[in-house]
Amino acid sequence: MFEIGNSLREARLRRRIEFGEAEQATKIRGKYLRALEDEEFGLLPSQTYVKGFLRTYADYLGLDAQLYVDEYNSRFVVGQEDYRPRRSTVRPQRRNRRIETNAVLVVLSVIAIVTIVFVAAWKSAGNDPGTVPRVPPAAAPAVKPQVVPPLLWVRALRGGSKLIVHNGTAAGRLRFEGTLSRGEVEQFRGRRLWVAIDTPENLQLKVRGMAIKPLRGHRPRVILVTSTGIRPVA
Repeated sequence: MFEIGNSLREARLRRRIEFGEAEQATKIRGKYLRALEDEEFGLLPSQTYVKGFLRTYADYLGLDAQLYVDEYNSRFVVGQEDYRPRRSTVRPQRRNRRIETNAVLVVLSVIAIVTIVFVAAWKSAGNDPGTVPRVPPAAAPAVKPQVVPPLLWVRALRGGSKLIVHNGTAAGRLRFEGTLSRGEVEQFRGRRLWVAIDTPENLQLKVRGMAIKPLRGHRPRVILVTSTGIRPVA
């Protein structure tokens, strides 16, 4: 048995090392180094600190660090408490985490099974789970083509009447020449028509779908027809 503190102090003094220098080299506060040399081990936080500081300080001074630790254990450590591995208080928490992990795995398994069943049912119904059923676009309402009425509509009502129609003027292209019998209808498209009527009182006229007052007088008439109506030709 030897004195731990005096042995440390003598080694330091032989090497002419001050506490400040030792503190800087070992990273151990000077008051703890003094406590080691004075064997006032109660000033250190715990026996673990004492043994750790002893090992570091002895190595720094060129001494056998294990010899100092063993001497400290034999003189100051009661029983074998320091050498027994302490039971971790974290184990219950680990068990709880393991239980939580297992529960999560069970839930994920259930979700996977439900997903497989759903996909199988979807396929059996003739659907492709990778595609979204397409909704046919709403059919656009049919647009009825606008029917433009003819420029001139002629119908024989009371009897027949001879009718001559040219484009534009009397010298224009001949469109019609003949006699309309009772009930017959003729239609002419264009922008301007020259019309000669033998018996106007027997005919019903419409310009762009609008009825024109009957031409009376019991005599032949020559008229010019445009989209705005009719007017006599002089």
